[in-house]
Amino acid sequence: MDGVGLAGSWTLVPHPDYPPVAARSVRVDVAVTADGWRLDYRVEGAGGVLLPERAAGERTDGLWKTTCFELFVRAEEGAGYSEFNFSPSGDWAAYCFDLYREGMRDLVLAGSPDVRGSSEGDCFRLEVALAADGLAPDAARIGLSAVIEEAGAKSFWALDHAAGAPDFHNRDCFTARLAAPEAS
Repeated sequence: MDGVGLAGSWTLVPHPDYPPVAARSVRVDVAVTADGWRLDYRVEGAGGVLLPERAAGERTDGLWKTTCFELFVRAEEGAGYSEFNFSPSGDWAAYCFDLYREGMRDLVLAGSPDVRGSSEGDCFRLEVALAADGLAPDAARIGLSAVIEEAGAKSFWALDHAAGAPDFHNRDCFTARLAAPEAS
């Protein structure tokens, strides 16, 4: 990709009702250019995280049922939004919604996202390259989230959590905005 057009770095927080077993932090770096999005998820304390076996890297539903990393994107105005799920297996899913959890359908992408996981010590890293596919980063609000499964328990991580059960679709979770990176 050409130089970074927009970027951000965030630390996710676990839902208070679903604390992690050993995972200590989840951090996400995002970079966006006209060519696409690059996401870099890092889980510290990942020694016990359940990581699915490497798969074919295909569109697959239900990825959120185990360890999964997510991106939600919406325009400043309007009720519609897109959801992307990325599995450590390399599989992925992409959906668009007309309203909150309504009108769900597969989001047609120009190409499959490149999803690659790696572990070093007790850190797990998931790197994703996603073609722009008409997403409007300059007008976007984003939600970043993760489901981390370890020792039979799941923790739900997001930028912010609305009251009640974990719900990454809630507009209160779309708290990030991408900023132009500082000149070096």
